Amino acid sequence: MTKTILIVDDKLSLTRLLQEYLGKQGYRTVVADNGRNALFTARHAKPDLILLDVMMPEMDGLEFIRAFRREADTPIILLTARVEEADKVAGLELGADDYVTKPFGMAELNARVRAVLRRYDQRDRSDSRLAVGGVELDRTRHTVRVDDRFVDLTPSEFDLLATLMAAPGRVFSRVDLIDHLPGDAPERVERTIDAHVRNLRKKLERDPRNPRYVETVFGVGYRFRPEA
Repeated sequence: MTKTILIVDDKLSLTRLLQEYLGKQGYRTVVADNGRNALFTARHAKPDLILLDVMMPEMDGLEFIRAFRREADTPIILLTARVEEADKVAGLELGADDYVTKPFGMAELNARVRAVLRRYDQRDRSDSRLAVGGVELDRTRHTVRVDDRFVDLTPSEFDLLATLMAAPGRVFSRVDLIDHLPGDAPERVERTIDAHVRNLRKKLERDPRNPRYVETVFGVGYRFRPEA
């Protein structure tokens, strides 16, 4: 089945270039020139993935993520400029799954798109369930329940939690964990994983500053507490 990608950028030349390239890769594309229009388009086109510029008029990329994550967990790849380092981290913390830095090569972008979609599809095909302490994760239904409440996670947060829960007590380095997320640039490891962990704690923990589930092992990485 053909995947639909929503391209959100206010630069017409870039959206046309991306449409042409992604079309040749077999994707269906739809476009929007700002976050407000993107919300409307996403509700009707139901994209499988969103390529999202950060700096746009009317509603920028970060505002779009805040609004859209209340409606859907569709994976999002940010399109950022080199000077927008803080925006990259903010976008990941709000629920983006990955980012590419402008100017980027089409081959790199295609690799990241394929990686995100592959992880998303693998998650949907898996039928395993995990339960550790007070947390239950169901890969089939893509649900996470903490005690008696359900929490909404992005695809990257869900996969990261599943990795930790599959081996409670095991310490995963950031390099270990980055293998479960798209992209492989070494400079992205710490800020990407740390941002997703902060997000997980906000959603899972009653007191994120004193985590009960996702623990930090200083100087090494993270682990899921066996008997939380």
